[in-house]
Amino acid sequence: MASVFVQADDFSGAAEVGSCFVQHGLSAQVLLGSSPVPEAHDGVTSFAGPGTDVVVTDTHSRGLAESAAEALVKEAFAGPDADTAQVLFKKIDSLWRGNVRAEVSGLAGPGFHAVVAGALPQLQRSVVDGRPLVAGTPLVETGLWHAEQSAPPADIPSLLRPEDPSSVQTVNLAEVRSGSLAATLAMLLDPGQPALVVADSETVQDLEHVVDALLDLDFQAGGRRIVLVGTGGTADVLAERLSTQVARNAQDGAQTDATTAEAPGAAKPVLAVVGSASETAQAQLATLEAQGFTVVRLHPQYAGATGAYAPQLAQVSADLRTGHRVAVTLAASKVDPSGSARIVQALSGFAAEAAKATPADLILTGGETAREVLDAVGLHRLVPLAAVQHGAVLSRADDGTLVGTKPGSFGDDLALLQLYDKIRERRGLTAQAPATNLSPQDQPSGAPMTTEASKTEQNTLPYVAVTMGDGAGVGPEVVVAAVLDPQSNAECRPVVIGDALRLRQAADVLGIEADIQSIEDVEDAVFTPGRVNVIDLALLPEDLPWGQLSPVAGHAAYEYIRVASELAMAGKVQAICTAPLNKEALHSAGHIFPGHTELLAHLTGTEEVSMMLSTPKIRVIHVTTHIGLMDAIRKINPDLVERTIRRGHEALVRAGIPNPKIGVCAINPHAGENGLFGQGEEAEKIEPGVKAAQAAGINAVGPLPADTLFFLAGRGDYDLVVAMYHDQGHGPVKVLGIEAGVNITVGLPVIRTSVDHGTAFDIAGKAIADSRSMVEALHQAAEMATRPAVAV
Repeated sequence: MASVFVQADDFSGAAEVGSCFVQHGLSAQVLLGSSPVPEAHDGVTSFAGPGTDVVVTDTHSRGLAESAAEALVKEAFAGPDADTAQVLFKKIDSLWRGNVRAEVSGLAGPGFHAVVAGALPQLQRSVVDGRPLVAGTPLVETGLWHAEQSAPPADIPSLLRPEDPSSVQTVNLAEVRSGSLAATLAMLLDPGQPALVVADSETVQDLEHVVDALLDLDFQAGGRRIVLVGTGGTADVLAERLSTQVARNAQDGAQTDATTAEAPGAAKPVLAVVGSASETAQAQLATLEAQGFTVVRLHPQYAGATGAYAPQLAQVSADLRTGHRVAVTLAASKVDPSGSARIVQALSGFAAEAAKATPADLILTGGETAREVLDAVGLHRLVPLAAVQHGAVLSRADDGTLVGTKPGSFGDDLALLQLYDKIRERRGLTAQAPATNLSPQDQPSGAPMTTEASKTEQNTLPYVAVTMGDGAGVGPEVVVAAVLDPQSNAECRPVVIGDALRLRQAADVLGIEADIQSIEDVEDAVFTPGRVNVIDLALLPEDLPWGQLSPVAGHAAYEYIRVASELAMAGKVQAICTAPLNKEALHSAGHIFPGHTELLAHLTGTEEVSMMLSTPKIRVIHVTTHIGLMDAIRKINPDLVERTIRRGHEALVRAGIPNPKIGVCAINPHAGENGLFGQGEEAEKIEPGVKAAQAAGINAVGPLPADTLFFLAGRGDYDLVVAMYHDQGHGPVKVLGIEAGVNITVGLPVIRTSVDHGTAFDIAGKAIADSRSMVEALHQAAEMATRPAVAV
């Protein structure tokens, strides 16, 4: 039986969650709860196949009456798949639409506690002080519920228990980030009766704290099981954590099933159903139409009338029989919410009739529309295969039909086209439409996209100057990959400072069809999927060889940094993210600086900065960096130690850790062991600085033996380690996470992040450079940047 049981209230949400687990290497099935062909297990209905890690059931309850929705949730969580699962998860809408109150209430019937973590940080949807926010604005003040018949909730406790909001326990951000969340939850989850807890969350890290706390509790408290209630973002965090914990015997088989293409010669026509009149969905439809889809528009006024769409049905059926691709949608820019159920049924019934006449692969938008079509054509079980964007998922139905699904308002203009390309790819066909302009899109479900809300909010995102680094190294390759990354574009507005010609060469090496456009100034940048905006300094020759030391490339790398610094000092960018430069090339060009950190300090007129290294497992800030060991020991003094601790503390607070725990390394083995080793450097040079930081309210401890401190920090006991010299900090970082490591310069007028690797001349120009560190560096720059001033 499955290790995880998930219930969702609509099909697109169910597919989204299923794809999260598949992306992290677990096997999953998405089941339609009303399937008429269940398997019998001791007289109780179950749908799980053998060896399946994750069973996701769609109760199709979003549009039902509250009582019916609550009953379906009770039934689902009382079934054998939930009973035997190790982890229970309930998927909810990130905008809190649907029967959230009734369905969460249904969890109490079987006696479960519920912990609600309803943020989706990838789309700037958060919960703070129990209130749902979108990009910092209360949900109730946005227009995102314009298609709903009721008003959006002002706070979550009132939504979940309107009769008694005070009975809902809440955990604020400080408690979520305290490091003792598991103990807090254990105290709140009263064994006497099923409890309901709402946890605040703004960032992915906040969701990680909630998931980790529940895993520490083994999803139980006070003798009752706990159901985690959350969004697709919460599910992605859960999937990532479980991927290393859930023991599975069928992993190899599941992976093969998810990655192997369909049988040769099995191509089918493709029928797309766009059941949303939103601007986002219609823009996606326009992209399909531009690539050769025949679009048939049905007027909602005639929905439900006998034979109303007979001519259009005949046309669609004929087109599918001849192998054409067809899209069906509504002939209206707005739909009356009171008639939405009738319209969905008419649209899905029309599509089902066409698909039954000529078997076709399907692309379906909107969870209710998707489910109605699948029910009508008799499909009951699907296996998620891949996600092309967040929520845009391709699955295989039990009869072999490929089904692409997507929530109506999700995705950028290419989302439906990418689903179509993925279908053709799995059918062993080349994409008839031009290749999409994004890098390969099998992204985990946390990957963000452009929505109606995020388009409106784009001008609030920080500009980040991305310098190309040494053009002879891997910098151009990792920059192209990072700037095209969908998550990066959802978090910031990246502008490359470099050479457009070299970036095009890098894109060719990577096999990416990128739209690289030269611009004169930051304000000229246009942000669309697949586009790279570059302030083109045109300093590199066309025949610059990859992987060879070049003074020309060294000088160009200096100029990229100079221009980025000027933009930062002028307030035109709010952060700088740097690809690696080569110190020897920099010096050979006459620019004598030890590295990026010192160069940036010089260009910005900053007297003192600190280098911080950040990986998923550990963060380290350095008291000294690029000087010899003897010089480093001479340079260390209490004031410098205190200033370094303060800079690290401020950086972590800025990144969302309100009270970071900081461990300070000693210089000597065993922290000198009371004078046994060294000349008393700890007492003279370090202890006074630590005590001064403590007096300022900073949670700093030390000096501690470095070997012990790094072990403790690696397991999570400390948020930051203060290293005394370069190799003391760099060595452990490079063991514990260089692939996703980020170098952060703190103390500059603007935040600066960089990869934690070099120019890698040995692999430059070979399309094998790992871009994860650059992607993470851009993410960190966006997270820690100031926000631009926005005209109101």
